[in-house]
Amino acid sequence: MIRAAWDRLRLFNIGELFAHRGRTIMSMVVMGVSAGLLVSVFSISGSITGSVDKLTHSLGGNAVLEVSGITDAGFDQTLLQQIRTVPGVAAAVPMIRQPIGADADRALLVGADQSISQLGTSLDGALKDQAGKLLTVPNGVLLGKAMGHKPGDKFQLGTLTATVAGVLDDSAAGDINGGHIAIALLPVAQKITGRVGRLDSVQIVAAPNTDVGKLRSALTDAVAGRAIVADPALRTAQASSSVMLVSYATLASAAAALVVSSFLIYNAMSMAVAQRRPMLSLLRAIGGKRGPMVRDLIAEAALLGLFGGAIGSVIGIFAGRQAINQLPAAILNSVESRTQYEVPGYAVPVAVAACVLASIAAAAIAARQVYKVAPIEALAPVGTSTADAVKPVLRWTAAVLGLAMVVGAVVVARADVGKLSMAGISLAIVGSVILCFAATEPIVRACAAIARLFGAPGALGATTVERAPRRVWATAMTVMIGVTAVVSIGNATRNMVSAAGDSFEGLAGTDIFVSPTSMAQFPTGPLLPSDLKATLQKIPGVADVGSAQMAFSTLGSGRVMLQAYEGGAARTSALDGVSQPDLARLAAGQAVVISRDIARTLDLHPGSSLDLPTPTGIHKVQVLKVIPYFAAISGTVVLDLDVMRQWYQRPGETILGIDIAPGADHAAVMSAVRAAVPADIHVTTGKDAVTAISSSVRQGTSISNAILWIVVLVATVALLNTLMLSVLERRRELGVFRAMGTSRRFLLRTVLTEAAGIGIVGALLGLAAGSATHYLATVALGHAIALDIPYHPTPLLVVYAVVALILALLGSIPPAVRASRLPIIEAIAVD
Repeated sequence: MIRAAWDRLRLFNIGELFAHRGRTIMSMVVMGVSAGLLVSVFSISGSITGSVDKLTHSLGGNAVLEVSGITDAGFDQTLLQQIRTVPGVAAAVPMIRQPIGADADRALLVGADQSISQLGTSLDGALKDQAGKLLTVPNGVLLGKAMGHKPGDKFQLGTLTATVAGVLDDSAAGDINGGHIAIALLPVAQKITGRVGRLDSVQIVAAPNTDVGKLRSALTDAVAGRAIVADPALRTAQASSSVMLVSYATLASAAAALVVSSFLIYNAMSMAVAQRRPMLSLLRAIGGKRGPMVRDLIAEAALLGLFGGAIGSVIGIFAGRQAINQLPAAILNSVESRTQYEVPGYAVPVAVAACVLASIAAAAIAARQVYKVAPIEALAPVGTSTADAVKPVLRWTAAVLGLAMVVGAVVVARADVGKLSMAGISLAIVGSVILCFAATEPIVRACAAIARLFGAPGALGATTVERAPRRVWATAMTVMIGVTAVVSIGNATRNMVSAAGDSFEGLAGTDIFVSPTSMAQFPTGPLLPSDLKATLQKIPGVADVGSAQMAFSTLGSGRVMLQAYEGGAARTSALDGVSQPDLARLAAGQAVVISRDIARTLDLHPGSSLDLPTPTGIHKVQVLKVIPYFAAISGTVVLDLDVMRQWYQRPGETILGIDIAPGADHAAVMSAVRAAVPADIHVTTGKDAVTAISSSVRQGTSISNAILWIVVLVATVALLNTLMLSVLERRRELGVFRAMGTSRRFLLRTVLTEAAGIGIVGALLGLAAGSATHYLATVALGHAIALDIPYHPTPLLVVYAVVALILALLGSIPPAVRASRLPIIEAIAVD
């Protein structure tokens, strides 16, 4: 039985794949594109979360819990003794963990003592072998090879001049942060970071037979809100939220490409059925059953999806490496680990499985043309078969289902459920396709009517359209989906970028910003030199210097960004409209301002009480105001700078805002500021800061936009496939026309008018569906990033639709040329 099935598949299906290499390659290419896009998207998020997870396991070893600082300021080292006395704690390993350097030089400084040997990590052996060097070399550090230093080198590290005591080999440090790591004894690391007497983390090794849940509760009571007690995986979970918005947007675009590819596979299998109709009819006439024929066609499509998905996945692995470099620096630098590109284990199997399932589903629909027809009917053209007719029950069912999905899309998009609101975009597009299935007949008639507008060639093209309604509908849908995706998601992301840029326009009111990193990265640290503000205030032409701080903090199970301001040049739109009495409450530490996404997650509203965990304990504050604020990476809590310094034990500032005195020479003041600031600290104007932030947001959407245009290119291939099928089906007919004296130009125009009818109708449907989905996408993105995004329909809607249509119509050229060049004798003799 199995041997017979394999022989049948090899002779009648696999053989046909090799006989029609062009169609086979084309089908595999589009499935490969879809698989490549999916692998790239999975690799983007997997690289960030995987890098954090790998670092967590490399440093945590067999620790079951971690006590970590609420912010990067850590917590008081006196907590260590209290932690060690908690029943069930076999070992408590203190650590300093702080990113150092920036951009290409970004690394991680780790400080630990001899108790690290109880974690069983790869650092254990390295520290044992080279501990003597760390003890004998003043301010000595061990570096990974990727740091590019040799033993004995001296370089500035934080507040000290460090000496390279040794270089770790790849076996010891190659997997830890990609070899970009510096290891020091705990006291040295505390001096380097300027945090003597403070810790960032304590890794907890449980005693045998200890209940981890009870141990967590006991540790939570011991730290009394001054630190966070959680599974080591908390760092990975918080890192995943940083890239979640980009992942959702790119995944939606990649899914659109997969849907379009499914329609193309449907057309490819329809083409296969059309070409093999004489063979299939013969097999039916001699007693062949329909079931095995259908199963063989489905198996053939599965092979296309399997090989196309496998090849595309390999390409996607390399494409993902390039895509990770397109992510905004704010996302990459929001986690402590250095992002190393890696493909998650599930990426390739899921991508290939998605391609295979999509191919099977599309082929199953196309195979109905074999399964539903009688043997004698199999000799007729596909379009005249009863298999192409849509039953009324199916049509009404599709109408009800499509309408329900569109209504559901509106509800989901408008519901304030955060990033999940973006599911409404995909739901709306799928619902539109199902509604169009219910309207197959009017859509096909519209395609034929447009074709007839082009005279005699159009009349012949219209007849061809009417003979294959299901295939024409499928092709129109590929064009529609491409146009809808570009118009809706493309314009919605444009609105988002514009709204995000507008929300930071208030920064332009400050003349100069000084920060440790670019303003586009949300400068959260390290702290600026303590004497820098006083130095800048003495520069001639400087009217005022205001301080501000940004820092990531843990609130609940998520991560938020603390923003603290004082009066003066450092301004924020977050406090616009806040009255003086309320500002006084803010300054007294009685209230805070929170962003909309935090309010949604924690079920808060103005007037609610909020327990704010800090290194000095839990402080109960009132929510003064809930604000829309760009929260693509994390939510925001705004408080007074002095309060933050006191509660979070984080003196100093990460941002200095400078106002230039009226009449002063801006260029001269800027030059003086640059001269007074250390070389590794960023100096930028307020206007440039706004531009940098807007560019960073735009960069984050560039991957999604690129995928959308790939969807349009896939739609182009789909139109090419459909018209090639039309030419193949009518080969004898076209040969007769040529024998009767019809010119090549007439036949070429016939195919082009057929393409015009399908493409224009698909583009118009896409423009209509895309315009409506554009509004839903704008609302959904607003909920996803906790920001009010104005809906701005622009003429670009039509421009995008026209460009997408032109690209799609390019697919009509090869089949039109082939139709005009058919050899008359061979065409007539084909049957």
